[in-house]
Amino acid sequence: MTTELLTTAEPEAGTAPASGPRQVWRRLRARKSALAAAAVLGLLVLLALAAPLLAAIEGQDPNTYHDALVDSARGGVPFGDFGGISAEHWLGVEPGTGRDLFVRLVYGARVSLLVAVGATAVQILIGVGIGLAAALGNRLVESLLTHVTDVMVAMPLLVFAIALMAVVPADFPRPVLLVIAIGLLAWGGMARLVRAQTLSLMKLDFVSAARLTGGSTLRLARRELLPSLAAPVITYAAVLLPSNIVLEASMSFLGVGVKPPTPSWGHMLSTATTWFRADPVYVLLPALMLFVTTLAFTVLGDGVRAALDPREASRLRVGRSRRKARTSGAGGAA
Repeated sequence: MTTELLTTAEPEAGTAPASGPRQVWRRLRARKSALAAAAVLGLLVLLALAAPLLAAIEGQDPNTYHDALVDSARGGVPFGDFGGISAEHWLGVEPGTGRDLFVRLVYGARVSLLVAVGATAVQILIGVGIGLAAALGNRLVESLLTHVTDVMVAMPLLVFAIALMAVVPADFPRPVLLVIAIGLLAWGGMARLVRAQTLSLMKLDFVSAARLTGGSTLRLARRELLPSLAAPVITYAAVLLPSNIVLEASMSFLGVGVKPPTPSWGHMLSTATTWFRADPVYVLLPALMLFVTTLAFTVLGDGVRAALDPREASRLRVGRSRRKARTSGAGGAA
């Protein structure tokens, strides 16, 4: 669905590549929602990087059990209100184990963000390479790569990822394995997008002029096509990031992702399903973190897409001119 929406937005004839970084940054600054989303993501990254420091400040460890903080007579529900929030445990404790919830959340951010960013980077590298090769290659190469891409798009990703995770040795680092599994199995949408956009760009004047100079295909791709592909690739990557976060959470929820005791938002949600009545805070916190992260990536991706699109900047200027004209007209009438 997302790929179809992006690939149908082909560049208009004669459209120049996206303008320089200063113009892009100026357009991005005009979108307050994108800046707010970037600030939220920056804060999440800072929390993930500073997880050991925050754990030391609170004086807790993500894997230490506190049996005295849960009520065994009630099945392990934390003592106190709102999941046992206190000065020693800022967001309460985990039901059944008494592990500190705040520390596990910030350590879980490390896993979720690492898997999302790493898998997206792998998808971009493979998808852009295969998409360009399919668009610039001969008929045999194009037909072969297009059929391979169609197979990858139609493949049930979650089923094959679970199968891959099941056959890999248990001692292999699970976050790295998640990056490899998602990245190698989910690049089809990126490749299809890049191929469609490249075929559209090949019809434009500046690309035709570059081809007439007699340069190599690699030079054409590096100097002319890749700068023009930056906007759709970055936009689609911003869509892939939250999707990969949710996919990691889904796999951890099903028990084939990150293994305990490593904290993960998806694994926390999987264990929280039995506690949603007795301790709703334990369900709400990881779900809220996933929602905020996904929403921030989505809003930022939309802002970056608009900033990289010169036509969007033209529409913004027209809109501002009309608002100024209406304001001036209202002032003159007064």
